[in-house]
Amino acid sequence: MSAKITEESRQELSPETSSAQADVPVSLRIGAIVLRAVFIVALLIVVARVSAPQNESIWSAYETPGDLIRLALGVAVGLWVLLHLFMLPKDPEGYRTWVYLGLVIAPFALALAIFMY
Repeated sequence: MSAKITEESRQELSPETSSAQADVPVSLRIGAIVLRAVFIVALLIVVARVSAPQNESIWSAYETPGDLIRLALGVAVGLWVLLHLFMLPKDPEGYRTWVYLGLVIAPFALALAIFMY
């Protein structure tokens, strides 16, 4: 037996090749994804409400510079948050964190979104 480590055995031992998704139980993954999605959608609703122009329609945002800046920032933040909706956690700890954190912040964000509209 040789004490040399071959390239194939090195790849098998590498943490990059092991699938972190396989280590996460299905119930934990589903719970984390649902709570995370509820929080992010509620956050998008709040951002949309806050960044909406104070006048009657979106086309009237050009009349005042404050409304135009608020609308532009709201679109930028909304796109950034929407992009993060599709980025899932990469390790089991990320899913576990979203379950624990989501149980606290998702209902609060949802209540805030409902209250604002």
